[in-house]
Amino acid sequence: MIHTVHLDDNYIDVKNLLGEMRHYKQGVFFENPIVDNVVPAGYMTSTEFKTRAIIKINKFCDNHGIL
Repeated sequence: MIHTVHLDDNYIDVKNLLGEMRHYKQGVFFENPIVDNVVPAGYMTSTEFKTRAIIKINKFCDNHGIL
């Protein structure tokens, strides 16, 4: 059985737990969207973010007579 767990590594106890879990060679797998090249739902790539930011900045400048 596989369990999906979300941990907030801002807490020291979670950091210790993650350190412990990384010692196991079998049975523990950490997904890494960067390596897997899969963008989780609700997130956007940096390229998409930059494109949207430029569009919004240009629109703001046009609306306020800047540039």
